[in-house]
Amino acid sequence: MTDAAQDSGSGESVFTVIVAAAANLGIAIAKAVAGVISGSSAMLSEAAHSVADTVTELLLLTALKRSEKPADEDHPLGYGPERYIWALLAAVATFVGGAVFSIYDGIHTLVAGEELGDPLVSYIVLAVAFLLEGFSLRTGLRQARGEAARLDAPFRTYLRRTPDTAVKAVVMEDSAALVGLVFAAGGLLGGQLTGSGVWDGIASLLIGLLLLYVAWVLGRSNAELLIGRPLPRPMRERIRAELLDVEHVEAVLELITLVQGPREALVAAKVDFRDASTAAQIEWACERAEERIRSVLPSVSRVYLDPTPGYTQRRSEGLNPWP
Repeated sequence: MTDAAQDSGSGESVFTVIVAAAANLGIAIAKAVAGVISGSSAMLSEAAHSVADTVTELLLLTALKRSEKPADEDHPLGYGPERYIWALLAAVATFVGGAVFSIYDGIHTLVAGEELGDPLVSYIVLAVAFLLEGFSLRTGLRQARGEAARLDAPFRTYLRRTPDTAVKAVVMEDSAALVGLVFAAGGLLGGQLTGSGVWDGIASLLIGLLLLYVAWVLGRSNAELLIGRPLPRPMRERIRAELLDVEHVEAVLELITLVQGPREALVAAKVDFRDASTAAQIEWACERAEERIRSVLPSVSRVYLDPTPGYTQRRSEGLNPWP
């Protein structure tokens, strides 16, 4: 992939995160004011939800900026994986800042009860928040669908497996925000119709559980990428096929792939070349193999090939390893 394409994709992710952060910050303030006026624990939980989302977006912006630093002597493979450290912290922020507070507030309301105030302000804030969250979600979905189409992958598969966890976080958090707004509205309406704060407490608990789920999914995704996730199997098979199609290549003894960022991957392979090949022919074959891999998979930024005799393969097949 060209530098221009990488910059374009990164810029689009930054814009998506900035839109989400701006929307969540305004919404958090409005929800907090409405929660105090109405006395609704669900509204206060939603305020905590939006604060957690705002902190998350700020951490994601930090992740995007720091991961763009070019490779240097101390970090020869670049800073791409750093985005997953900050994104993991963002998932923790969602858990601590949103889920824990919402669950605590819900339990407190169910146990101690609450004084219900005028819900009109809360309804207005919820309606405005729904529109803003919807716009932010639309921005995230537009980018995610565009990336899925570019990769010719089903949208759900892309969202589940994408290494661009910033966009995934925006889509999941904004989707959860819309569901949380519905829960909060249901809690307000239930309390208004029955005069009981139980409905508001239940809504707060549901919001907390929803945030727990989002934090768990995002945390698991970033942890997998930090540990080291290979390219999808179809891509690995395509790389193997491209290597085998190169002249002078006899076999691919071992193939390792590693996702290093949304548009960055590493490929390393032990390759058995023909015994009759000269050093110059092996060098040419390595260059040709790298060109072929990058032409079909532009996200592969680094290719390392290790010429290796096929002794291990022969031994595993029960043959004499020393022909």
